[in-house]
Amino acid sequence: MSTQRTPARNPLARVFAEHFAEGEVAGVERVAPTMLRIRIASPELDRLSWEPGQHVRIQINDPLSLYGIVRPKETLRTYTVWEFSAADRSFDVLVHLYAPEGEGGIGLAWAREAAVGDRVVFWGPRGDFAVRPEAAHHLFVGEETATAAFWPMVRALGGGAEVRAVLESESEEDEPPFPAGRPAVRVHRRGEPAARSRTLVDGLAGLDLPETPGAAYVAGEARTCQMVRDHLVSVRGWPREDIRTVPFWTPGKRGLH
Repeated sequence: MSTQRTPARNPLARVFAEHFAEGEVAGVERVAPTMLRIRIASPELDRLSWEPGQHVRIQINDPLSLYGIVRPKETLRTYTVWEFSAADRSFDVLVHLYAPEGEGGIGLAWAREAAVGDRVVFWGPRGDFAVRPEAAHHLFVGEETATAAFWPMVRALGGGAEVRAVLESESEEDEPPFPAGRPAVRVHRRGEPAARSRTLVDGLAGLDLPETPGAAYVAGEARTCQMVRDHLVSVRGWPREDIRTVPFWTPGKRGLH
């Protein structure tokens, strides 16, 4: 009988296996009352690759500190890259500043306190949330947290692609940006919760779609993503494999994405 022991599973092993780089905050801009655009510059970006829809993990607390070892999920936060420029050695992330009561955490505090010159350690870019350019048409469905991914993905499709979108926000003033010239149905919660959002599903239900399914990209709160997918499959008759869902968050849980 073999006496070889199976190594203990280290929750940080996968994180430290990824490439990491250092940079600094190069700009902070408010693009909506509840949304910040944070630019991060790094001399290492000219050797890193990025695909629209990919994200970076930004270190908020040191994973090697005692706090990081005891609470590994409270060290990193994930942000989708909104803009990436290898030539300028910078990338932008959009951070939604709203959080349900009791859900505000280290990422929210980092964004609110971010200032030009702050040191930033990050991992990535990485991820496989990407467009399918061969699809007959494209549907994007999500709330504020999905916007950073949708923006570069739509632009990557080019002007000839047929694109539709249903985008949710708290109000008209909080509407996240979307590429100009692309049709988007805007729906507003007006105080209703973003988790398990009927507002987003109802907006999708009222959208005319081609008879032939295309490619759907659904992102945001986990249970809302499931509701959107179920509507497309059960009501609209879309094959499940044509729907790409990425849950970014859900109340009470960390590290979904």
